[in-house]
Amino acid sequence: MDSRIGSRFLNASVGFGGSCFQKDILNLVYICESFGLTEVAAYWEQVIKMNDYQKRRFAANMIKRMFNTVSGKKIVILGWAFKKDTGDTRETAAAYVSKYLCAEHASLAIYDPQVTAERIIKDFEEYSVLPMKKTFEDLVTIVTDPYEAAKDAHAVAIMTEWDEFKSYDWRRIYEGMAKPAFVFDGRNIVDLEQLREIGFETYGIGKPMPDSYDMSKT
Repeated sequence: MDSRIGSRFLNASVGFGGSCFQKDILNLVYICESFGLTEVAAYWEQVIKMNDYQKRRFAANMIKRMFNTVSGKKIVILGWAFKKDTGDTRETAAAYVSKYLCAEHASLAIYDPQVTAERIIKDFEEYSVLPMKKTFEDLVTIVTDPYEAAKDAHAVAIMTEWDEFKSYDWRRIYEGMAKPAFVFDGRNIVDLEQLREIGFETYGIGKPMPDSYDMSKT
């Protein structure tokens, strides 16, 4: 069996990135259409559409949880690579989520342990992340220290599943942030219950909201 089928590769997240997976799915759509398998082609095309929707939904949930506005609020983007242990940013979910947040005039502080500032700036151009009449300097800061990035921030959004994010001193991060302080985990890598005990408002992919009805307990 292909090792990518299973927990090593298939995990709930803010959305998959990279150049290969999307390209392969689109090739599959083309092959299905060429053989007249219209319904099968439509099925696989929906995978791409749902992946795009997941990114929009994640950003929309951030805005909704933060009292329906992020205008002028500082949001830390933890991770820019499309997956951990690489500097590859092609089709990274972080670019699309950042685009939706910038459209709402959020202020972003971006940290990635491996991706260069030059690469991030190029991605902002390539994916047209910034709204019209806004420059990179107006809305974005690239940082090299995650703790400094979190100072006075309103929210932290985890975009890449870097292992180092799990070992951060989240109490220290919380103490330096504006309140209420939010964590939006797009990779389900941190202990949200532990973060809530510290004082964070939290959101995880596929996780029940703290103030929502949990059907698993009935």
